[in-house]
Amino acid sequence: MPFSLFLLALAVFAMGTSEFMLAGLVPDIADGLGVPVGSAGLLTTAFAVGMVVGAPLMAASTRRLPPRVTLLGCLAVFAAAHVVGAVTADFTVLFVSRTVAALANAGFLAVALTTAGRLVAPDRKGRAVAVLLAGTTVAMVAGVPGGALLGTALGWRSTFWAIALLCAVAAAGLVRGLPAHDPNAESARPALRSELAQLAAPRVVATMTLAALVNAGTFATLTFLAPIVTDSAGLDAWWVPVALVLFGAGSFVGVAAAGRISDRRPRPVLVLGGTALLAGWIALAAFATHPVVVLALVFVQGVLAFGVGSTLIARVLYAASGAPTMGGSYATAALNVGAAVGPVLGALTLGTALGDRGPVWVAAAATALALAVALPALRLVAPRPAVART
Repeated sequence: MPFSLFLLALAVFAMGTSEFMLAGLVPDIADGLGVPVGSAGLLTTAFAVGMVVGAPLMAASTRRLPPRVTLLGCLAVFAAAHVVGAVTADFTVLFVSRTVAALANAGFLAVALTTAGRLVAPDRKGRAVAVLLAGTTVAMVAGVPGGALLGTALGWRSTFWAIALLCAVAAAGLVRGLPAHDPNAESARPALRSELAQLAAPRVVATMTLAALVNAGTFATLTFLAPIVTDSAGLDAWWVPVALVLFGAGSFVGVAAAGRISDRRPRPVLVLGGTALLAGWIALAAFATHPVVVLALVFVQGVLAFGVGSTLIARVLYAASGAPTMGGSYATAALNVGAAVGPVLGALTLGTALGDRGPVWVAAAATALALAVALPALRLVAPRPAVART
């Protein structure tokens, strides 16, 4: 794998830490700003909505710029938004700053996914996606729990300052590691109308739908993981970072494993992995009062959710091969439609008889629907390798 791909993963680590860190900070933010936990959880939705809107918007508006210029610009805006979030005492301002950060993150990830696909052979997109998403999984293993610990020790605002610093380090790496101009990007730029037309292709629609559903389930649970660990399972608040480490470690394993087989054998990952993912959500909801079982299932669900999810990202890139500069934005938008809808549905269940387990049941329902869509559409989503390369 090219070294520049690992530099992109470093930046994704910084942004991934920010995107997921709220899973361990929601209660503290709610207390600090005087809002309900459900409202604080909607900060994740604000981020996801910004990602959904920002991915195609930023990709389209910057498609004539050199990739390095776009990537560095997005990192600068992302860091500035976190400085604002660190100093504000108003929930609305924090909400807006998260949306702005998401727009920048969306632009970065859309361009990074597209760039990653160009850095490797045409039939190795799954491996490239795995390396890129390793930044996200390492963020969950180290960055997110570290942010939770930092927030517990010094207050949630300290995590926002830490993210701004990480962005500065990532930007320095990209300045040194990425070329100022990418001739491959110039030669692979068809008309924007032609790329947007790919959104009507049945294969693209089906794959994006599956990615959205799987991610909705993942974020519905992950956003409200802290109440599950502390209230349902009855563990101390210091166990929340442990649970996040377990989920992050599982996600790293899932992405690494999927990256090795998803290019050649995506069907077993989607069908068998998706079925196991559904069973895991049901088990987590059923045994949420058993601490040891909860912690074990958090790891397992990290493996399954990110193994299936990263495979679907790669399938979107394959499906949208006719949109070389916009395909990354389609994958980003699809995943974040789920990341926006999942926490909203999860928050709605918190005040019902389902209680803290409600978000997990939302995850189970979203995954079941994904399987119902995937099985009849498998030829579109995961065609045989010979077809996929044409």
